[in-house]
Amino acid sequence: MTAIKLFESKKVRTLWVEEDQKWFFSVIDVVGVLTDSTNPRDYWFKMKDRESISGVELSTNCRQLKLIASDGKKYLTDCADTKGILRIIQSIPSPKAEPFKLWLAKVGEERIDEIGNPELAAKRMREIYKAKGYTDDWIEKRIRGIAIRDELTEDWKKRGLKEEKEYSILTAEISKETFGMTPSEYKKFKELEKPSDNLRDHMTLIFTMLGEASTIEIARSKDPKGFTENRSVAKAGGKVAGNARKELERKTGKKVSTRENYTHLTQKEVRKSLKKKTK
Repeated sequence: MTAIKLFESKKVRTLWVEEDQKWFFSVIDVVGVLTDSTNPRDYWFKMKDRESISGVELSTNCRQLKLIASDGKKYLTDCADTKGILRIIQSIPSPKAEPFKLWLAKVGEERIDEIGNPELAAKRMREIYKAKGYTDDWIEKRIRGIAIRDELTEDWKKRGLKEEKEYSILTAEISKETFGMTPSEYKKFKELEKPSDNLRDHMTLIFTMLGEASTIEIARSKDPKGFTENRSVAKAGGKVAGNARKELERKTGKKVSTRENYTHLTQKEVRKSLKKKTK
């Protein structure tokens, strides 16, 4: 997936790399925006050469990806993910780069403070969600859901399951039993097109938490060994939540899963909608 980002009316080419689950940015485009250089390609070459002499390899933050050039053809171009781009920005001696450097310093200070006092991270997360229009009740559920998810993945880790691939499959099994849809199917149902969209930010969380918490309890009771047994447990945990969902739908006559999502609503509508759902 390719896209064009605009910064101060200038284009920055980007590419979503599925295998890495990350956006990558054209380094030359970013350099051109922040330096106003007439030849950003040459500027970037000199930057790499200068940093290499000083013992810092900026190119290690990059990889070659094919992006569409002005002639409409694709060429291999130096690209970097968000972390790599921010590192490169730190090395650009330009007034335009200063706001980014100040922001990086502020973020770095906040993260160091959060390491010393983890409660600050939770507070920051609450503030971000509240600024987006979410209710206090929903935010508390989101935080509890994160804790349950962390507990579940920690349990899988102790049982020797492989991260990423196997975790993803087990999560899909829980979701399918709970909602009748895998997470990828649910995102399509919700019409969430951006790879960065977090499905859990657009849904009622109680049944997700119930499915994952049930999986944890069943695993502790049955002590499953290997991927196949843990997959059966994941299905069983999701089924507990799925049965609860179906029973609620039967008694209320309303579907728990709807196409409504945060991006479709104004902040006022989000608050009103989530308030109804979380009662």
